[in-house]
Amino acid sequence: MGEKKLQRRDFLKLSATGIALTVVGRSMGRQGAATPAASSGHGTAAAGAHKWAMVIDQSKCVGCEQCVFACQAHNDVAPGQEWTRIEHDETLAGADVYLPVPCQQCQDAPCVDVCPVKANRIRDDGIVTIDYDRCIGCRYCQIACPYDARRFNWEQFSGENPSVPAWGQPEVARRPRGVVEKCSFCYQRIDRGLAAGLTPGVDQMATPACVVACPTGARIFGDLNDPDSKVSQVLRTHPSYRLREELGTETRVYYLPADDMAKEVAS
Repeated sequence: MGEKKLQRRDFLKLSATGIALTVVGRSMGRQGAATPAASSGHGTAAAGAHKWAMVIDQSKCVGCEQCVFACQAHNDVAPGQEWTRIEHDETLAGADVYLPVPCQQCQDAPCVDVCPVKANRIRDDGIVTIDYDRCIGCRYCQIACPYDARRFNWEQFSGENPSVPAWGQPEVARRPRGVVEKCSFCYQRIDRGLAAGLTPGVDQMATPACVVACPTGARIFGDLNDPDSKVSQVLRTHPSYRLREELGTETRVYYLPADDMAKEVAS
């Protein structure tokens, strides 16, 4: 049984690039077509009671990486496997501009479409999840992701987490060797908070760790289904953009551009 499993895994790895790119091309070519619901493991997420989204204000991000450290602590992420990264975007009027990039939580997600074992799924609240028990490590999803948001566990993380306890305590189990992992919008915090009657994006215990840790308030989280949530209000009143919108992935991470960029987006 173990030998058969190993052979299947190796075969999938060898053919990953060709098949993944073929499926991604097909997915991108059908942007206007109807897709199966998330319950089938593929396509666009079904409508749920909540529609979680994150807004990142580039005019407030100072590149301190406190969001990265908090994410590593609360999700027990190994050093070098960051689930959110901070890119130096450009310089405007002498000021540094940063671009934080977590998983974009696509609603037409290439990673979901290419997974041969349906380990990648979209919850009815729009969060893209990975079933680590199903994942066979073929890395199709990592190849398909247009945002370089996924990390592969080449080694088992067995050492100390340098972000613990300074930036928080682990809330989820470490992932095994040989699987892909990524930002999950800290859905463990969201689900636990909702069960306790808390509001994600308002109550810290129910809000993604990166949002809570940001010292400048550059990250905002909330429910797009709630017109009174902060994310809904901000997106109604500020120019915003999403990464690689031309792909039609319908991401749930929105960016408020820095001053000069904002003028360009608004025009």
